Amino acid sequence: MPGTSALILETSTPHASLALAGPGDSLIEREFASDRSHHACLFGPLAELLDLLAAEGIDRVLVGSGPGSYSGTRVGIAAAQGVALARNCPVVALPSILALPSASGGGACLAIGDARRGGFWLARVTAYRVAEPPGLTEAAGLIAAVASALRQGMPVLSFEDPVRFPLPGELAGQVSQEFPSAGHLWQAWRMAGDSARAAWTAAVPQPLYLKPPHITPAKRPWLLPA
Repeated sequence: MPGTSALILETSTPHASLALAGPGDSLIEREFASDRSHHACLFGPLAELLDLLAAEGIDRVLVGSGPGSYSGTRVGIAAAQGVALARNCPVVALPSILALPSASGGGACLAIGDARRGGFWLARVTAYRVAEPPGLTEAAGLIAAVASALRQGMPVLSFEDPVRFPLPGELAGQVSQEFPSAGHLWQAWRMAGDSARAAWTAAVPQPLYLKPPHITPAKRPWLLPA
């Protein structure tokens, strides 16, 4: 059984939240707006929850890794690492799509998102696991995937307003907008199997990349140390 106390951060969307989970089913959750101009709003509720901990320890810090707002996810991971260092406990990153309300019951669902520049991402979640990691597709692939999921009776969800996707009206009307939460991220951790928790714990916390990180080549490579 996973540890029974944790601090949880979910900042991958503007509808951000924090939670403090204690023994049993106790859960204290705080919500706040988190976008490019409001990342500092994280630290008020974070300080409040840390004050509640006082001198007590926690088993771990959990943080949502996206996909979603890249800057928001990075801020959450950095804050989680800082708390874990101060509290001498591990920090573990979980995919934020596991914390969607419709995924909280363990059923299958399809999450979609706008990857910008004409691209879209798709990820299938089932049994508190990401069955298919987020993959990129174009408009035609998005339409086909959404139509297939709906035919199978699978909910289709997005962090974003469905009107932004190039979907026919009959499909767009069946896409629900949902946001992950710290409370649901805690539930995903508790309900996942031992192998999933071990894999998440062993991995270095980092945003869930849709593409390999872009590294700009040095303009003056001869200045770099050999």
